Amino acid sequence: MKNLFTLLFGLMLAVPVLAQEDLSVPLIEVEGMAERKVAPDEAVFSIHLEEKAMKVGDAVEVLNTKTQNLAKALEKARIKDYKLVADNYSVNINRIYRSGYARDSGYVATQNLMITTNSKNEDLQKIVEAIQNSGDMSFNMNFQVSEATQKSMENELLTEALKNAESRAKLVAETLGIKSIRVHRVSLAASQPVYKMEMMRASADAAQGPLLSPDDMSLQKKVIVKYTY
Repeated sequence: MKNLFTLLFGLMLAVPVLAQEDLSVPLIEVEGMAERKVAPDEAVFSIHLEEKAMKVGDAVEVLNTKTQNLAKALEKARIKDYKLVADNYSVNINRIYRSGYARDSGYVATQNLMITTNSKNEDLQKIVEAIQNSGDMSFNMNFQVSEATQKSMENELLTEALKNAESRAKLVAETLGIKSIRVHRVSLAASQPVYKMEMMRASADAAQGPLLSPDDMSLQKKVIVKYTY
């Protein structure tokens, strides 16, 4: 406990010291930016299941049946290269509020299902049909850049962002007549994909199918670099 207190006290002292350091040191602060257009490589179907019943077991049983029906429908349709994942499972009291009073009326069980496949999978229409043939289910579909693709481009984006920051800092220095600069501190921001996709909700006839053609998405990386001179 004593060591923990010492560490926290040290950090509290370090923060104002760093702030004073930046005020006392002449700095040029610039933002570096890198951006790449990437075609989405995943199609994701998101399904939210909810079931109410007076007994926990009844609500859970119906929920499990719907999930099993979907898994069987996907298998029966012989869909290629997909992954079905269930998460965020919960059971809560179904509490109803009326006229300022609360009344418990059984239980509500919820669960999220997610079907992930390649964005160019020819079986997207079959997935839509499998979902709609599995019972009372609504879903959203969207295209995205996979985590693997984002990680594969992380170093390239970071390098480009740092070079962009360096170029900006040199331009500022040359314009102001500063002869030389050197890096003082670098702050990295997590790269996030910029989505430009519309999500499709399953309310139309399944025969129409998912007619969306995904646009390229933008992967961005930002850095803040402080140069001293």
